[in-house]
Amino acid sequence: MKVSKGTLIRTIILALALINQVLAMLGISPLNIADDDISTVISTAWTIIAATIAWWKNNSFSDAAIRADELMHKLKNE
Repeated sequence: MKVSKGTLIRTIILALALINQVLAMLGISPLNIADDDISTVISTAWTIIAATIAWWKNNSFSDAAIRADELMHKLKNE
């Protein structure tokens, strides 16, 4: 059984978040960053993630594009 890259990445991110949370509960600041900087980093990360997903996914708006997507899904499922 082979573990996917996505699973490994999500597990590593979760482990880092948990370690960071435990350190914060103990009063240890692993990253010496001001609150305003954290807000900016989170906002920027959110924008990058949203932009990447919007760019990567097929976003069909026109009737022709929507019908083409339906045909594509029908052909894939056959």
